[in-house]
Amino acid sequence: MTKTVNDFIIRFANVNGTGSASANYLFAKAIFRMGIPVTPKNIFPSNIQGLPTWYEVRVSEKGYLGRREGIDILVSVNPQSMAQDIKSVKPGGYFMYDSTKKLPAPYFREDIHYLGVPMMEMSNEAFSDPRKRQLLKNIIYVGALAKLLNMDYSEIEKLVGEQFEGKKQLIDANIQALKLGMDYVEANFDYPLSFHLERRNLIKDKILVDGNTACGLGAVYGGATVMAWYPITPSTSVAEAFEHYCEAYRTDPETGEKKFAIIQAEDELAAMGMVIGANWNGARGFTATSGPGVSLMNEFLGLAYFAEVPAVLIDVQRTGPSTGMPTRTQQSDILLAAYASHGDTKHVLVFPATPQECFEMTAESFDLAERLQTPIMVMTDLDLGMNDHISEPFHWDQKRKYDRGKVLNAEELEHIGRFGRYLDVDGDGIPYRTYPGTHPTKGSFFTRGTSRDEYAAYTEDGAAYKRNMDRLMVKWETAKKIVPKAHMYQKENKSEIGILFYGTSTFSAEEAKDILEENGITVDAIRIRAFPFGEEVVQFIHSHSTVFVIEQNRDAQLRSMMIMELETNPAKLIPVLNYDGMPITADAIKNQILKHLNLENTQHHELSETAL
Repeated sequence: MTKTVNDFIIRFANVNGTGSASANYLFAKAIFRMGIPVTPKNIFPSNIQGLPTWYEVRVSEKGYLGRREGIDILVSVNPQSMAQDIKSVKPGGYFMYDSTKKLPAPYFREDIHYLGVPMMEMSNEAFSDPRKRQLLKNIIYVGALAKLLNMDYSEIEKLVGEQFEGKKQLIDANIQALKLGMDYVEANFDYPLSFHLERRNLIKDKILVDGNTACGLGAVYGGATVMAWYPITPSTSVAEAFEHYCEAYRTDPETGEKKFAIIQAEDELAAMGMVIGANWNGARGFTATSGPGVSLMNEFLGLAYFAEVPAVLIDVQRTGPSTGMPTRTQQSDILLAAYASHGDTKHVLVFPATPQECFEMTAESFDLAERLQTPIMVMTDLDLGMNDHISEPFHWDQKRKYDRGKVLNAEELEHIGRFGRYLDVDGDGIPYRTYPGTHPTKGSFFTRGTSRDEYAAYTEDGAAYKRNMDRLMVKWETAKKIVPKAHMYQKENKSEIGILFYGTSTFSAEEAKDILEENGITVDAIRIRAFPFGEEVVQFIHSHSTVFVIEQNRDAQLRSMMIMELETNPAKLIPVLNYDGMPITADAIKNQILKHLNLENTQHHELSETAL
């Protein structure tokens, strides 16, 4: 059998609520500590416990960290899902199972290898406490894998010590369970497997972190002092991270005074109202939610857009519509967020692809919100938000100053004469504002959501309303110049074919690009990082005959926005889609592109030989 080093996918099939998550994370983190690129995906149900759950780990020496189709090694400890788990193993792969009970005959395949380890039997013999037996059964399979895959045992042992620091009995029990698994493999199987690990130095100073934690920390560094939110999967851990870091960095070490406010509102609508109020009064406030929450926040988002109040919203997208699949990922809130609220509204969106960008873009969003005086939405998703990803370390320039935008102080108000809250005096569509109470008689103390003139006086005059709406479009043009620019993957275009993607589609899109090039198909690539789209996006689309738009929703939402906003010929933008709740794979992207190219070549012969 072909020897494969540091390039395989392993999936753990567990039961939700049995303590398997910590064992599986121990496995993934040990590989990371061996200096090998690794990416884990936690696939779990939305109930409390009892249903099947999976934990998928991709190991890739080349650093490909998107999902790949096909399982090389399946560790099965859940009888409920065993039939489908066996089917998911690639021919030539391995199926490890708890052989305490005999495996039924229908579950055997001739084209895969079976590794029976009596996990429960060994755990029952070694440990007396019923709960401990269940938990340590998971550690036994980690020990078996350590031997089968040639893992560095010292790294696992160190991680156990770190996890249970100061709890000697727990450390000893976990080490004992690890050795039970290792000893069983040593006595019963040939090892290491054809799929195995070798230590590398490919990680350097990178970290393993989830996007929600990065967003929470980014909010602290971005100057946020107020968060109002309502719990919803998969965004809740943004609030938890923000609170954790506020406790550490926004608490006076001498007095214990907390210099932050975190409010769990009665619902998402109330949460957004509180955020708008905080920002109107000069604080930097934000919220975090998912699609259903954005739906409820629509009216307040429209108010913030029209009244021109800064606000930041982190949308950790999940599968919809309705309550959908709360613990599955999608990029399906794009249209909802971009045009949230009734009437003519357009909202600025930013699209992080990594935890590092979650940190940086969250922090930057507070500057953007105040500079543009409008809501900014950070569009992440469950895959990025709740799963760990390898990331560059987070850096912060201590000399960096917050951009509070056009804010007048009392002295400036004294010298300008009459203050016009909605006057455009600079031609960029952005008016000047004040914090309430800046001056005893001048400046803004209140705002309204109804139509008003340039001096914030109520009016239903159509001409005044039109002037205001036209100015907001001037501001939209200004936004195009200051939002994060798209990332180009080439200095000069080399092909008539382009691929365009954003967010967590990035990992698989980059791999698909390489696979296509290995097959003789050169494609240019661009990663969208913000809406509104900048001139670089317009030029990329204009300079290619065909652009494949890769996204994780049914309705090709970003493609629809490009057709509307850029007036692009729809036939030029070819959707490449995935919407089953799992992260898109490089195989799916490659196959959809190849299918379309074959049709194009057969019917039209429009693509040049150099493009292919």
